[in-house]
Amino acid sequence: MKYLLRHLGLYLLAAWVSVTLNFFLPRTMPGDPVTALIGRMHGKLGPAAIEALKATYGFTKGSIVQQYFSYLSHLLHGDFGVSLSAYPVPVSAIISTALLWTLLLGFVVTVLGFVAGTALGVIVGWKRGGRLDSILPGLFSFLGSFPYFFLAMLALFFLGYSWKWFPMAHAYADSLSPGLSWPFIASVLYHLVLPAATVLLVSIGGWLISMRSTMIAVLAEDYITMAEAKGLSQRRVMLSYAMRNAILPNITQFGMSIGFILGGQILTEIVFSYPGLGFYLVRAVTTHDYPLMQALFLMITLAILAANFIMDLLYVRLDPRVRGR
Repeated sequence: MKYLLRHLGLYLLAAWVSVTLNFFLPRTMPGDPVTALIGRMHGKLGPAAIEALKATYGFTKGSIVQQYFSYLSHLLHGDFGVSLSAYPVPVSAIISTALLWTLLLGFVVTVLGFVAGTALGVIVGWKRGGRLDSILPGLFSFLGSFPYFFLAMLALFFLGYSWKWFPMAHAYADSLSPGLSWPFIASVLYHLVLPAATVLLVSIGGWLISMRSTMIAVLAEDYITMAEAKGLSQRRVMLSYAMRNAILPNITQFGMSIGFILGGQILTEIVFSYPGLGFYLVRAVTTHDYPLMQALFLMITLAILAANFIMDLLYVRLDPRVRGR
């Protein structure tokens, strides 16, 4: 319990630091979002509208402390301001739509990569020196040496443009309206194949090699020899003794991967024009959309902290040594 409380305190402290930096950094830069927006609108806003915009973005005439607490109040109510690149659309509306697509792509890729890579790592580690051990690590290491966007462009050119097996862009067909209908769901899955497959091929190798290395180290431990000497089945020794201890480093890496889902597939989303958070993050940077950038950076940071805390909870469940700390 002390272990979890200590880590919870550290994560809350890190979250507060992230929120505070997110507040102060734009205010240390020359100008402010309202000034940039006024410049784009060529001075068409009146004094009352300008003051209203400044209040919306938290740039009030009060002290910096008052602005800080006003900023925190807006955050607690889910108010991230108004997007500059899509004015007057609220940032929260853009994020709520893009978040669904990023979670779909990122969660599918992360979970499938973790499960497939870890399972293959257990098998090749258990049967080290065999045929699979001589083929799979080298093959997936070779695929993993390619960046996401390179495989994405190859897949887009051959499977999308040349052979026309899969769509080249977007998350679903333009002729369909979002809804819980089979044509829409089928279109979403069809458009998901190429971006998910390219990231998956690159990511499996890391999970596989990490799990294989840890499995080989664990199999040399005395308790594995003792379990085999007791006459336990090979399946039980592999899963209950070897894999359970060897999987802990992969669990930690999985937690980090879950946290990076919100911004981890940026280039893939750009290549396929997939309307996720990474796609909008790049657009926000190129258009100097400070409110949208702030919200996205804060979400990515908090997601990583939350994912790591969840992994700490899982660690306590899997590793009895942690419970006594």
